[in-house]
Formats: sequence, structure tokens, C-alpha cells
Amino acid sequence: MNATCPAEALPTPLVEVVELKWLMAGEGVRIHVEHMLDDEAYATSVLDRALRSTSPALRVAAQRLRQRLAQLKPG
Repeated sequence: MNATCPAEALPTPLVEVVELKWLMAGEGVRIHVEHMLDDEAYATSVLDRALRSTSPALRVAAQRLRQRLAQLKPG
């Protein structure tokens, strides 16, 4: 069965954002969790920066979070 879940039923990706926050902190970059969840431009900028990292773990976390946030977009 291929069930889909409407975006409003998906939980906020708080765990993924906090994971990214700590991985970015390891590279000396501070991010704001609430800002990541509320501001698409800010989130895009942070994720773009994370995807340019030399850290494989950070790049994977950023890609995973980007996909989760895309699922939450209306439309």
C-alpha cells in the first residue's frame, strides 16, 4: 500500500534541525533552531553552507533535513 501523509500531519523536523545545529557548531557555525523552522531563506542558506562542508556526516544531515523541509512545504 502506498499511503501518503499530508504535510500538516508531518511532525516538525526538530530532531533533524538540532542534529544539524550541533554538526554545524563543530565547524564553528552557530545556527538558530527556531529561525531554521520559520524562515525558508535562512534555512536554505544554512543548508547550502552545510552541503559545501568537508564533513560527510554534516552533508548527509543537511540533505536529509532539506528533504524533510520540502515535505512540509504547502503545495
